Amino acid sequence: LAHHRTTHGKPATSLAWGPWAQTGMAGDLTETDLRRMEQSGVLPLSADEGFALLDAALATTAPALVPARLTRSRRQTRRSGAATTRAVRTTTVSTEPGELLKLVRAQAAAVLGFADPSDVEPHQRFQGLGFDSLTAVELRNRLTEATGMPLPSTLIFDYPTAQAVTDHLLAELTGEQAADTAVVPVRSLEDEPIAIVGMACRYPGSVGSPEDLWNLVATGTDTITGFPTDRGWDLEGLYNPDPDHRGTIYTRHGGFLHTAGEFDPAFFGIPPREALAMDPQHRLLLESSWEAMERAGVDPNSLRGSRTGVFAGVMYHDYGTQNGTPAELEGMLGLGSSGSVASGRVSYTFGFEGPAVTVDTACSSSLVALHLAAQALRSGECDLALAGGVTVMA
Repeated sequence: LAHHRTTHGKPATSLAWGPWAQTGMAGDLTETDLRRMEQSGVLPLSADEGFALLDAALATTAPALVPARLTRSRRQTRRSGAATTRAVRTTTVSTEPGELLKLVRAQAAAVLGFADPSDVEPHQRFQGLGFDSLTAVELRNRLTEATGMPLPSTLIFDYPTAQAVTDHLLAELTGEQAADTAVVPVRSLEDEPIAIVGMACRYPGSVGSPEDLWNLVATGTDTITGFPTDRGWDLEGLYNPDPDHRGTIYTRHGGFLHTAGEFDPAFFGIPPREALAMDPQHRLLLESSWEAMERAGVDPNSLRGSRTGVFAGVMYHDYGTQNGTPAELEGMLGLGSSGSVASGRVSYTFGFEGPAVTVDTACSSSLVALHLAAQALRSGECDLALAGGVTVMA
């Protein structure tokens, strides 16, 4: 815009600021963040430096400037001879799986500031270790330098564990692709039945399994209970016996999933803060998905990298929308309460590589999810599918 205005004789100055120390968007950066930026060649500006650069910018006629404090980074220094050594470096990287895994774990530990590479478990998700988008790129850069291979910035999201990255690097270094990449989907016959091999469910009335649900229906058990007391609701202020009184309800009972607040984040490799920001519906999907696979006699970990699809019906997205949200969770709530993320979260957690679809067709969401899963299986889009729905009105 600044360039456009100046070409038409109008005043404009656009400044692409570098970070300021102790103020602005970079004011909340940790020492680790600042150290990472310095390694990349960017230093924070003091207030005096920032104001001086502003004065200098206003004194020029250039429409677009970058007022920033830059230095030659250690990475750039190492790269100065990279062009002449890359071919040699590629051939000197060990293709012995154990040694390559050691390299990946050592680089990951260095990025995170771990003293011991053994703290990076081969099958532990990088996200659970503390990686974010910035550290993900730094690890990619380190591995690119170590191997001489161009690697995508999405490396640890495509291959979310040290072992998965190792397998990918090994395939690239040796030229051998993973066995399952050559599989061509085969379309099934339209009339071939879809087999349901495992189920899991949670419902009001203490239903925690398909058997519990069958018994509840068979015995006609009443599932209506008093309101949960662990949701932070003002139950006394909420109730008024007058049905016409605004802003209140005239009942003290309903159908509630009393265990909706219970979740073991460590079991799924999810950091505690992220778990708090997660919609309970996401948590229920993770738990019931694990249980459904267990009941099918399938080790959930054995499906990592498989063409397994996830089809989830989700119609409520009200978690975290009320006042009083803790400040430390604000940056995570948007993603944590997004219905579109629900199916992808299951796929990412278990390492599935089939389609991940979240469906919202109101009360028919679960049925439509099941329908889409059956279609995907018949058309060869996936070999196995998790299909179902979840509802918690937070």
